Amino acid sequence: MRLLATLWLLVGLFAPSAFAQPVLVAADMRESFSLNGAWHWSVDPLRDGIAGFHGGPPNPSTQRWQDRVQAEVQAANPRALFEFDMQRSPVTHLPGGWIGHAPEMRYYQGLVWYQRTFETPLPAPGKRVFLRFGAADYTADVWLNGQKVGTHKGGFTPFAFDVTKLLRAGSNQITVGVDSARTMDDVPGTITDWETYGGITRGIDLITTSDTYVDDAWVRLTRDGRIAVTAKLDGPAAAGQRVRVAIPALGFAIEGITDAEGRLEAVRAAPRGLKRWSPDSPTLYDVELSAGEDRLKDRIGFRTVEVRGTQILLNGKPLFLRGICMHEEELGKNPIRAITPGATRALLGEIKYGLHGNFVRLAHYPHNEITTRMADELGLLVWSEIPTYWRVNWENPETLATARRQLRENMLRDRNRASIVLWSVANETPINDARNGFLRTLIGDVRALDDSRLVTAALLSKKVDGVQTSDDPLVTDLDVMAINTYGGWYSDDSFAQVAAQQWRLPAKPLIFSEFGADTLAGYHDKAADPHKFSEEFQADYYRATLAMAAKVPQLAGLSPWILKDFRSPRRQHSVFQQGYNRKGLISETGERKLAFEVLAEEYRKRAAPK
Repeated sequence: MRLLATLWLLVGLFAPSAFAQPVLVAADMRESFSLNGAWHWSVDPLRDGIAGFHGGPPNPSTQRWQDRVQAEVQAANPRALFEFDMQRSPVTHLPGGWIGHAPEMRYYQGLVWYQRTFETPLPAPGKRVFLRFGAADYTADVWLNGQKVGTHKGGFTPFAFDVTKLLRAGSNQITVGVDSARTMDDVPGTITDWETYGGITRGIDLITTSDTYVDDAWVRLTRDGRIAVTAKLDGPAAAGQRVRVAIPALGFAIEGITDAEGRLEAVRAAPRGLKRWSPDSPTLYDVELSAGEDRLKDRIGFRTVEVRGTQILLNGKPLFLRGICMHEEELGKNPIRAITPGATRALLGEIKYGLHGNFVRLAHYPHNEITTRMADELGLLVWSEIPTYWRVNWENPETLATARRQLRENMLRDRNRASIVLWSVANETPINDARNGFLRTLIGDVRALDDSRLVTAALLSKKVDGVQTSDDPLVTDLDVMAINTYGGWYSDDSFAQVAAQQWRLPAKPLIFSEFGADTLAGYHDKAADPHKFSEEFQADYYRATLAMAAKVPQLAGLSPWILKDFRSPRRQHSVFQQGYNRKGLISETGERKLAFEVLAEEYRKRAAPK
C-alpha cells in the first residue's frame, strides 16, 4: 500500500493536466470587481435544466443558461415557450447558503440555478480577467453570456476561470447551477454531522491581472532561519521572467529568474530585525511581489513550527495548544453561512479573549479565507482540514482524486497564513488497508506541498485491559497524534471513571482533538447526578475530562467539541436539539454556558507565566 500511495503521488500530483484551474493566490488582495449581492434563483429538483427527459441536452424551454431575456423573447414571439424565467425569478443576496432563501429550502438537496447581469468594460490590452468563487457547495457549473466556462466539485475550496475572451462591453450575464447532492464517491459523502448549506456560500469576484501574472507564491521562514520563496507565473512571458519579492518594512528583497515552466525557487537569510509571528505577538508584514507588469501584495507572518519528542515547538519553544473546534457558521438564530469579517471576529474573539485560547480547529473542511486571515491578525494558531470524514469510498480512484484536489486547493490558498500550523487529512475514519493507502497518499501530498508545517488526523481510540490506546497504523505517518474521546457522553461512564481513565500511547505529541457533551443553554439540573443536556452535566463533564487529560504526559493540546451550537439535521431531539448539535460552549446566539468558564479557567492557568 505504501508503494501504491507513492506511485499515485508521483503520477497524479505533478501531472500538468491534473489541476488545470488557476491558483490565484492572495486573490482577495488583488484588483477586483465584486459580484456579491442580488442574484435571481430558481430550484430545479429534477435537473431538467441539465438534460432532457430522454437524457439528451435540454431544449430551449428549460435551458437556464441561454443568453436571452425570456420575457423579451415571448413579447416578440407569442408562440415562444419557456418553463422558467430567470430574470423574473425570486431574488436573494449572495454569498450565503440557500437555507436562507425561503422556508421551503430548509432541507432541500439538489440543483439550484443562480443568474445576474453586470456591467463591465472590456479588459484593457495586456490584462486578464478571472471569474473566482470562494466556494460553492457542492458541484458548480458556470456559464458566462451563454458560454460554458467550467465545472468545479467540492464545497469548501476556491475555483476560478479565465473569462477574458468571454466578457463583452456593457451588460454581461452570468449563470451558475449549484448542485448540493452528493454520493458516497464524493468528499464528504452523504453522511455528515453538519448542515450542508448548499449554494454559493463565499464571495464571487472578477479578478484582474496582467497577461503574465503571479499565479502562486509561497513566502515563508525556514527552520534554519532563512526566508524562502516558491513562485509560479502563468502567461505568455512566464519563462525567463525576473521576479522580485520585497518586505519594505525590513528593507529586504529576493530576486530571481523563472525557469522554462515559469517557476522560481529562491532563498536568503532572514533580516536580523524580523519579528516572529506568535499568538502573543501576531506580527504581519506587507509583502510585495512583482513580475513584469504584474504586482501582488499579501500580509504574511513569519514563524517556525516543528516537533521535538512529544512537544510541539513554535519558534523553537515548547507550545501547549489551548484550543477549541469551530464550524463555519455565524452567530444568530438563522445562520446561512454568510461569513463576514465581523462575524468571524465575534467567533474567534470568544476563543482568544473569552477562553484565553491560542488555537482553533477549523472543522471539518476548509473555512473561509476571511477566517484564516483573521486568525493571522488575532494570533490564533489553526488546524486546517479537508472533509475526508467518516465513510469514504476508499477504493475509488476518483474519490481519492477529489480529496487530493480539495487538499491542494486548500493548501495553495492558505500556505501564506502564519496561523496555520497543522494540516489534517481526515476525521474519525475506519481502519482498513484501502483507507490507510488513501490517507497516506494525502499525507504524501501535504509533505510535497508544504514541508514547513505539521501533519495530523483526528483518530479514534479503543480500550484494552481497561486502558485507552490507539492501534491506528496511521500514527506512524503523522507528526502529531490527535484523538477524539467522548467517554462519559457516548458511554455510561461516571465522571469519576472518566477522570480516572488511563492512556497508553506512542511517544508523539498528542492533541485531544474532540471531547464534549450536548447541552441546551438555559436548561439546568442541580441534582448530584445531573441529567444529560443540562448545563451542570456539561460543566461536570468538562471538569472530569480535563482531569483525565492532565495525567497524559505527552499531551500537547486540547480542542474540545465545540465553540458554538451548530445546525445538524442528524440531531432531531424535539426538546434539546431541534436540528442543532448542542455541544457548543455557547449557544447559537452566543449565550455562554456554564462549561465555558470551566474551560476558560483551565486555559487561564495554562497561559499564566511559569
